Amino acid sequence: MARILSIQSHVVSGYVGNRAATFPLQLLGHEVDVINTVQFSNHTGYNAVRGDRFSASHVLDLFDGLQTNGLDAYTHLLTGYMGNSDNVRAVECIAQKLKHKFPQLTFVVDPVLGDDGALYVPRELIALYRDVLCPLATLVTPNQFEA
Repeated sequence: MARILSIQSHVVSGYVGNRAATFPLQLLGHEVDVINTVQFSNHTGYNAVRGDRFSASHVLDLFDGLQTNGLDAYTHLLTGYMGNSDNVRAVECIAQKLKHKFPQLTFVVDPVLGDDGALYVPRELIALYRDVLCPLATLVTPNQFEA
């Protein structure tokens, strides 16, 4: 059984991000802990989106709580929608800490940047994913637009 930390979006309506990843992984027998980078009404492909983007300090504080309590023994790290550059840097920090603790960590990066010819995120995230997260990753899973 894998122990997975999934850091990505959460939506109230629809199935993307942690909302889409958690149940299937649990159904396969894996233990999944989640840190949400955003809580939105729906995914950003809609005309209107309500909700909050969480700060990198929020993401890092949640991870620090896991570390402090010895709950950070993960075999896998899964990341998706970050929403801003600071969260990409927070995930870089978390990935480095987990790889130091567990060198065989499988790190899966889904660079949720856009689809159908349009970006969902600020353009600056393209270089951050390419230069920061992808080199740390075991597997990168872009869609056709992101590739």
